[in-house]
Amino acid sequence: MTDLDELRSELDDFAQPSKKGGKTALEERVIAGFEEIQRFVDDHGRVPQHGEDKDIFERIYAVRLDQIRTQELCRIIVAPIDHQELLKGSVSSNAVSAVSIDDDELLAELEGIAVKAELSDLRHVRSNAEIKAAEEIANREKCKDFESFKPIFQKAKNELSSGVRQSRPFGKEVSVEIGNFFILNGQFVLVAEVGEEIKAPNGASDARLRVIFDNGTESNLLRRSLQRALYKDEAGRRVTDPDAGPLFSDTPEDDDIESGTIYVLRSQSDHPYIAEHRQLMHKIGVTGGKIETRINNAENEATYLLAAVDVVASYKLFGINRTKLENLFHRLFAPAQLDLVIHDRFGHPVKPKEWFLVPLQVIDEAVRRIRDGSITEVKYDPKTATLISIENK
Repeated sequence: MTDLDELRSELDDFAQPSKKGGKTALEERVIAGFEEIQRFVDDHGRVPQHGEDKDIFERIYAVRLDQIRTQELCRIIVAPIDHQELLKGSVSSNAVSAVSIDDDELLAELEGIAVKAELSDLRHVRSNAEIKAAEEIANREKCKDFESFKPIFQKAKNELSSGVRQSRPFGKEVSVEIGNFFILNGQFVLVAEVGEEIKAPNGASDARLRVIFDNGTESNLLRRSLQRALYKDEAGRRVTDPDAGPLFSDTPEDDDIESGTIYVLRSQSDHPYIAEHRQLMHKIGVTGGKIETRINNAENEATYLLAAVDVVASYKLFGINRTKLENLFHRLFAPAQLDLVIHDRFGHPVKPKEWFLVPLQVIDEAVRRIRDGSITEVKYDPKTATLISIENK
């Protein structure tokens, strides 16, 4: 970037007599940057501050304000619009440097530090870094070999829907690697290729990516541009890998949070149909408490077929959405859902849900497939009472 003398020289070059009241490119840039700081002050009631507890863009504004305060020419440019008297403040002892660096370089310096998932400060302003990132993302072309990527996208979407993958706000984990999926501006994004490491102007590492979008387009952009775009998008998400951690297991891993138990029940009812199919008929449910508490009144509840039940299997859940996993089981075994109407203790007809004609060993196999991510590749065939490949007709 330019020093003070170069800035003055550049301003002199633009300030020709033929200019009729307009502003030079340099003046426009300095004023635009200062107005962003002013909007921040209006929104937050304070000047932007340095500090690792502040989000990236507040820290960019803080550095920018220090630069304006220390450079005479910049002070002259913004003085007429400084209604908040920001120029009177002192330069922070934490200021990066009196020598200007642009927003791209500032962002590259700061983005390695975990930031908040929501950058509410950016709802009404766009920095040069954001504009450049948006332009790079928008600069796409048709992906000529998209047919080879379509099944990859479909598999990832199925895994996200089933709970094998999860979507998490982008920010805490900023790495971008080959094979990573993201959600940007409502679209699925796949990092198909990562080029050789290169050095950004500030010395930080970067790389050229081949990024495929699920609408059949692709973009050849820098890693930092993708990161900036994901930071900017309040709905931007990282889609976790299938092996990012066990969905459930018998024992918790480090930092896992137990969230419930999947239980498999077998009825003790003497109803003729139930008695005939007892070894095949199972209820699959989920509870956040104790199974014993959930079933202690089974004899009086139609959902338990008005009879006592036996717990034939259970699986602990750690750090996942109980309802989504339960729905996954129910969708998988929907072709074998019990079609039976019984009358409750008040004589009302009831069609119990969550009961399926599925062998216990198939439920165990489904559990294993959920754990390794292959559950999206199979479906339940009630004719053979097995899980078969989705490709089979």
